[in-house]
Order: sequence, then structure tokens, then C-alpha cells
Amino acid sequence: MRNGGEGRARLLLVILIVTSLFLITLDLRGVKVIEGFKQGTQTVLSPFQRAGAVVLNPVKDFFSDVTHLGRTRSQIEKLEAENANLKIKLLNRKNADAQLKQLEDILDLAGMAGYKVLNAKVISHGSSQSFSQTITIDSGSNAGIKKNMTVLSQFGLAGVVKDVYPNSALIQLASDPAFKVGARIAGSQQIGILSGRGNRSASLQLLDNSTTVKVGDVLKGVACSAGEYTGTARVILDPFDPSGLEAGDILVTLNTDPSWTPLFLASGAVVVNLGAVGSHASIVSRELGIPCVASVADATKKIPDGANITVNGSTGTITINSL
Repeated sequence: MRNGGEGRARLLLVILIVTSLFLITLDLRGVKVIEGFKQGTQTVLSPFQRAGAVVLNPVKDFFSDVTHLGRTRSQIEKLEAENANLKIKLLNRKNADAQLKQLEDILDLAGMAGYKVLNAKVISHGSSQSFSQTITIDSGSNAGIKKNMTVLSQFGLAGVVKDVYPNSALIQLASDPAFKVGARIAGSQQIGILSGRGNRSASLQLLDNSTTVKVGDVLKGVACSAGEYTGTARVILDPFDPSGLEAGDILVTLNTDPSWTPLFLASGAVVVNLGAVGSHASIVSRELGIPCVASVADATKKIPDGANITVNGSTGTITINSL
């Protein structure tokens, strides 16, 4: 039975092959009977083709949509990446513009005060044993930074250099409670003491400048360096902000230390509120051979900036010649 079944299958296969070859031969010779056979076949198979299309087209459309969705997602991710890069570039541009504005403000401020600008960046914040509010900058003695130099930001006074190293410097901030410096209100003769209060703030305590002098008044102090000199008084409260001090002017200030020495070289005489024969102002004045009177009570308040005065370092007197 099994062999008989296999024989019939082989016979059927041979018949189909022969029939196929016969039909192909007729088609090649142009016999029209084949057209009828084709149409009949098409008529029989057409319903199955339509049914197949109904089933397969949605599947085809689904895979087409999936492919399109993949391309769309890829494009969205690309656009999102480009947008992120543009945001970073915009932020960098804004930061650069802000830094440029800060630099311009600092240069304007330094130009008005006659400062020489040395650029530096903050590399750390912290405190030391002596100062509760300090920063460290990335410039030191190799860049020309010196102790007691004034430090500016775009907003004005930031602090003062307290310690200097070859490639860095420690800055005491103006907000430090131990920070104190003489100050003058711009556009006026009012002077005071700027003191740090912590919490990134400072206060200005104005000194009483209501005490006035008139032409001919004589102020008395301690004679520290002999000689007599007449010139224009310049009240200076910051050695690194000698605004208005010209060669031959008389330096009038609260007190001095080594950071003030360069100003002595340009001065014709020196008057200080505090000091004695052995003080810095007295010693440097004697070395330079210029008159000096120390311990003149409230000299920075009583002597108007720009007044013509005579300093007698032998008698320890200052005479007001004109206001």
C-alpha cells in the first residue's frame, strides 16, 4: 500500500510537469486557448488575491508605519541634541558677555582711580587663623602682587592682599569683621572708616568733618622731620588710591606703613593724624629730607583737600594759607 501510494504521487507529478511544458509550448506559439486558461485561472484565484490583500495590506502598512516612526524618532533625537548644544553655546555666550562686562567695569573703575590692573581669578574660598573671610587668587609675587594691595571687583572695593606667595595670594575681604580702611564719599569731602560686618557686608562710619578751619589758622603737632614746605594739601586715605596726588603735593593722611612709601617719593611734605618721632612717617620723611608733622589731631578732617598750607617740620605746625 505504501509503495502504491508513492507510485501514484510520482505519476501525478510527471503528469503535472508534462502538462506545464505543454501549456508553455502553446503559449510560446501564440495558441489562443492558453488565454482562456489564464483568464479562468485568474477568475478562480482573484477572490483569494483580494482576501490576501485585505489580510496582508494592514500588516504591510503597520511595518511601514513602524519604519517611519523609527526615522521620526531618530530625527527628534537629533533635533533634541542640536537644541541642547545650542542652549550650551547660548549659556557660554551669556557667561562670556557677563565676564566681559565685569572686566569693563573693573577697567573703568581702575582707570578713574589711576590703578594698574593685574588680572586674577579666585581659586578657593576659606578662612585662616587670622581672617574669617578670605579668598585665594591665582596670582602672586611672580605676577607683581604685593602685600596690602587693594583688590577690586566690578562693584568696587573687594578687599586687600594680606599674604603673598609666588603663584597665589590670600585676600582679606572687605566684609571681614577685622577689615578696616579709610574711605571718602565720591564727590564730597566726607571721610570715614569702612569696616566689615560679616555676611558679605560692610559699613561706613563717617567721621565728623564739621570742624572747619579758616585762613591763618595754625594746627599743632609733633615735629618729626625738619624743614618748611608750602604746597597743595591732598587728603589720601588709601595708599593704592592716591587720587589727585601730584609731584610736590603735601600728603595728609591718618597714619602710614611701608605700603605708603611710594607716595612719600612724590610728596613735598607729610602730615599725619597719628605717629611720633619713631613712626614710619617720621623715619621715611627724614630719610628723604622732607618736612613731617605727626600727631596732628583730626588733620584729615580739618585740612580741606586742595587747600594751600605750609608745613613746618621744625616747629611742628601747619598754617592754613588759602582754602
